[in-house]
Amino acid sequence: MVEDTSRLKQTLIDIQVVQSGEFVLASGKKSNYFVNIKRASTDPRVLKEIARVVAPHVGNRKVAGMALGAVPIAVAVALETGMPYVMVRRQAKDHGTKDEVEGDVVQGEEFVVVEDVATTGGSTLKVVEALKVKGAVVTKAVVVVDREEGARELLSENGVELVAIFKAKDLT
Repeated sequence: MVEDTSRLKQTLIDIQVVQSGEFVLASGKKSNYFVNIKRASTDPRVLKEIARVVAPHVGNRKVAGMALGAVPIAVAVALETGMPYVMVRRQAKDHGTKDEVEGDVVQGEEFVVVEDVATTGGSTLKVVEALKVKGAVVTKAVVVVDREEGARELLSENGVELVAIFKAKDLT
């Protein structure tokens, strides 16, 4: 099944999620453009549309997202699919439960990781690894925008298929 992404694509173009300038990305790389999906995911109408397009890729799997950018997407997809979600921190807390993963993970459960933007795939792989430590199975990640800078290859090397709703070049 191929979901209709045309409405979401036009919305992301209209709100100019791809911005020009000088930026340092989460990967540490410098770039002359930035994909600001947070601009989209803070608008409930756009977030709902993102969830509608991502949801068919979830199936019977729980949803996982890295704090901060992927959490609104994970929540929206969970609401759209009725599947539970977990949040993964960039690093474990030094207080409370000191856990890196917030939410229930049961040995053998299948998860799909959702992301706003993928560049090198490092953040997505961190989520995958945190879930695997807890005994989860992750074979798929869905990203709203792939910058096509190595994420697909890195994830594939680690047994995870990357599904990109859009490539950055599609939104300029």
